[in-house]
Amino acid sequence: MDVVDERVKADSGPDWLRGLCETVGDERVSTSEEVRREFGTDRWHAAAMPEAVVRATTRDEVAATLRFANEHSIPVTTRGAGVGYVGGCVPVRGGILLSVKKMDRILAIQPDDGVAIVEPGVILGDLQEAVREIGWYYPPDPASLGECSVGGTIATNAGGPRCVKYGVTRHYVLGLEVVLPDGRILETGGRCHKNKTGLDLIGMFVGSEGLLGVITRATLRLIPHPEARAMLTATFADFEMAAAAVQAILHHGWQPSGLEITDGFTLQAAREYLGPGKLPEGDAHLIVELDGRRDTVLQDLARLRERVDSLGALTVEEARDKTACEAIWRLRREFSYSLRATGLTKLNEDIVVPRSRLVDLVRFARQLEKDTGIAVACFGHAGDGNIHTNLMVKDYETDPAEKAKADAALDLLFRWVIANDGQITGEHGVGIAKKPWFRDAVGDVSFEVHRQLKAALDPKGILNPGKFLE
Repeated sequence: MDVVDERVKADSGPDWLRGLCETVGDERVSTSEEVRREFGTDRWHAAAMPEAVVRATTRDEVAATLRFANEHSIPVTTRGAGVGYVGGCVPVRGGILLSVKKMDRILAIQPDDGVAIVEPGVILGDLQEAVREIGWYYPPDPASLGECSVGGTIATNAGGPRCVKYGVTRHYVLGLEVVLPDGRILETGGRCHKNKTGLDLIGMFVGSEGLLGVITRATLRLIPHPEARAMLTATFADFEMAAAAVQAILHHGWQPSGLEITDGFTLQAAREYLGPGKLPEGDAHLIVELDGRRDTVLQDLARLRERVDSLGALTVEEARDKTACEAIWRLRREFSYSLRATGLTKLNEDIVVPRSRLVDLVRFARQLEKDTGIAVACFGHAGDGNIHTNLMVKDYETDPAEKAKADAALDLLFRWVIANDGQITGEHGVGIAKKPWFRDAVGDVSFEVHRQLKAALDPKGILNPGKFLE
């Protein structure tokens, strides 16, 4: 939409809209229904229309937007690539949707310091490829790495399969530039890999889901890229045997870079979607990835195979080079698409349990199926207990009775997780989706401390209102 059209919209919009256009420029503001609808959703089922979308390209435009919004008490919801699963960037109170998607520059890659400096709109996969080309590695790897933004992964403290060895996003954030709700610029941390100067303000913003400030630049830790990797896959007669294999691998000194487990429901959906020949027989599936020096990885793989063979695996297959490993990860990424192909709505819950309770979780999921008639598909990051427990619901969006039944089943799942020393989210965040369980998950004192921090930084409550602290 051209500038003239936008001025017409501004004249007929909220009384603050003309002032916003004058503050950041007409070319940055859109009020068209098509744009507002596009920017009013993520991959959860909720949607809301902002009154205006600001597509910022610089830190100063972000700061100007927040100063204006704070002065006029206008809600602001920040959005990166919009591929979250909890409604975290849905503007439930209207106001301004602040998009940082166009702030997408890799500002510097500096191997001598082991850092990359990026804007928040950089696509994670692009950053990983850029540093890999010079022999370096940025490990956080959510499945959406080809489309999610670095800023979004910081806002949710995203993880992925390689967390078991390398940790989550927080472990790789050395410094942040953050615009506070009143427009002030906070710089915290830097390019030093060790820093104990003051409080951990970086940790406060990582995982804050847009409630405390808007990240406009990040300094990220890089590590040398492993020379080689190798993988094996194994199938087992049941989930209990696969979970026992997970414990055996870890207890016997292995430190896999990936350790994934999948249940029978998910495997059956994958066989129907991909074809029966894509996966061997068995009711549980295990993926184990090793990485390290080229001259030792294959030796480690051979010893690992001996161990897995001894644990009662029905089948064991090896991937001994990059191409074969990528084929396995492509297969793993197809599991989500296979579940979607069932025609059921997938309520994607990224709960976490202690590793010793993986079997308990799946047994609970099977009982939940029997009690509710709702299929439950479990797969994910066995090495850190982050098992995606997906309720597969028929007519969730169209049948109020089915939706009510599924929501009641979710309540049972989350309350079981909390009662069993687990967490309601491992990498997606709280957003709207998990808001009803947040206070129970963190406890009353922690909830109040969260609210006090929010009030201290955002006394007018303009940033991402309507989410889990209200």
